[in-house]
Amino acid sequence: MRAAALPRGAGWRVTRTAAGHAGALAELQRIVFPTLAPEEWFEARHYRRHVAVFPEGQFAVLAAGTPETPVAATTTLRLRFDPAHPQHRFPEILGGRGLGAHDPEGPWLYGADLGVHPAWRRRGLAAALYEARQGTVRRLGLAGQLTVGMLNGYGAVAGRVSAEDYYQRVVRGEVFDPTVSVQLRLGFRAEGLIPDYVRDPRCGNCGVLLIRAR
Repeated sequence: MRAAALPRGAGWRVTRTAAGHAGALAELQRIVFPTLAPEEWFEARHYRRHVAVFPEGQFAVLAAGTPETPVAATTTLRLRFDPAHPQHRFPEILGGRGLGAHDPEGPWLYGADLGVHPAWRRRGLAAALYEARQGTVRRLGLAGQLTVGMLNGYGAVAGRVSAEDYYQRVVRGEVFDPTVSVQLRLGFRAEGLIPDYVRDPRCGNCGVLLIRAR
């Protein structure tokens, strides 16, 4: 089956991640997720492993002016996952940062991360990467993509509001969360709060299980 064309925009294009992008992607992680525990960052060796394990599930965005340095990227793997039992942790669900849990027959595409350099935000890059992931879902005949969106607005109010209350308000559209609200607008549906998903004070360590069906 011929692969569908990957998304592109004004001055940028989505491409498959290459092993040569690994160093730049490791630096991008530190820029995009500055408060994430360092032991949960992907490093260059992990990115090289991702490309070796599941090349068709890794995507980067290259800009016209810096074609060798990705300005956005996403990492995925295939998993067997029961949405009725959503609780899990990153990176244990991945089988470690090298995607040791990748199952070539897994029915779900799991989005391990997605990040956009601050200078390139609000230009449609995140939406394009989610679309590239959805293209992989369709091409491989998977059930859909799932991910855990980090509640990046929660850390600022964690002392005043419970994580569950904040989550419910975001889902109802009463509160705008800079990450999860955007993901909901892009076609994901929320399937539950996941406490202690990551070690990151910005989201109060909390995430939201999100599913986008095929």
